[in-house]
Amino acid sequence: MISEFRSRFRFRHLRQGLVGVALVVLVVLEGLNAPHPAMAAATMVSGVLCLAALAVPERLFARYGLGAAALSCALTVTEAQLSERPPNTPGMVELGALLLLSTRAVRRCPPLRATGLVAVSSLAAVVLPLRIELWDDYLKNLITVIAVCAVPFMVVVGLCLRLYDTLRERERETIRQAQRLEHARELHDFVAHHVTAIVAQTKAARFTAAAGHTQSPEDLDRMLAQIERAGSQALGSMRAMVTSLRDHATASATTRPTGDPAGPRGPRRLRDLRALTEEFSEVGPAAELILAPELADRPLPTGIATTVHRVVQESLTNVRKHATGVGRVEVRIGVRPGHPERLEVSVVDDGQVGASPAAGRSVEGSGYGLVGLAERAEKVNGHITSGPRDGGGWHVLAVLPLDKAATDKTATEETIACDHA
Repeated sequence: MISEFRSRFRFRHLRQGLVGVALVVLVVLEGLNAPHPAMAAATMVSGVLCLAALAVPERLFARYGLGAAALSCALTVTEAQLSERPPNTPGMVELGALLLLSTRAVRRCPPLRATGLVAVSSLAAVVLPLRIELWDDYLKNLITVIAVCAVPFMVVVGLCLRLYDTLRERERETIRQAQRLEHARELHDFVAHHVTAIVAQTKAARFTAAAGHTQSPEDLDRMLAQIERAGSQALGSMRAMVTSLRDHATASATTRPTGDPAGPRGPRRLRDLRALTEEFSEVGPAAELILAPELADRPLPTGIATTVHRVVQESLTNVRKHATGVGRVEVRIGVRPGHPERLEVSVVDDGQVGASPAAGRSVEGSGYGLVGLAERAEKVNGHITSGPRDGGGWHVLAVLPLDKAATDKTATEETIACDHA
């Protein structure tokens, strides 16, 4: 890829160099049409400077463009006073460069600076035909065409290109914002999940010690091992995320981090979620996964499988962080009754309603986790609801499509984002 980019870069610069050389040769040939060597040299210098002003960096363009246009205008006024002038061409390459200066000024410069530069370069382009020897109706018509048609046309082209640049920059910013949100969701879903486990296990150890209970070396080693494993999983998720940010292609081929069966993009099969519930049960209330048999070995589209994993992961994380008095968590995944094309993901706990900081929250008013889940569900044409349930506890319900159309939409959006990155 790097060698291909370098070859394209070199070919583009080679092509630009050849075009520049050809234009300079034309300027020299037009300059030789002048009757005197001094006039020929002045015409060549003026034409080359106008071409050079088109090629200078943005920070130098206004200064060089204004100087080149002013020099061209001054040369035209000087030659118009002479009795001997070029017989047929005033410098058509220079004329084209002056018109392009107006276009670039409108496209790139601030309005006030662009107005001044367009005025000077347009004036230089309009009066440039006065350099030739014969002043007749043809010359007047040429000046009229330049003033009435060529100059306004080049200004309009500059405005169109300026609008195109603005719209393209907005599109890129929209894509960058979408990518930032995606990375923020990834960081929250993986790293926050593992860090929450570390905090919960540390609190449990401190609570046991503060209560005066004597811990056996085996129990202490088990608790520290759980903390160590959660920390290793957090590091693995961070490493996978950094790899994804540095090189998307490399990230897709990278081996999944140890202890994280979902990897950086989620599982392909729903039965892989069992490892997530088992890990949760080791340091918290019992979590049971109830998976419809017809979905256990069914490979789901990546976008749907990832969203399912995130819903379960975030729900379990919120139980660990916010819920009190939870004895059991039920994770149920199956086909929505009456809607065989829809997948239903339900996470329910039996905690105390009102005792949890998360109680009374809706998806819209919740923290970043539930907001991220709502965004993920909408991205695949699904929806998610969250709230207290009758009889106590908290209920998170996600309804997602099983058809391929939503997946194709998501894959298309990701492809477009990668192409514009």
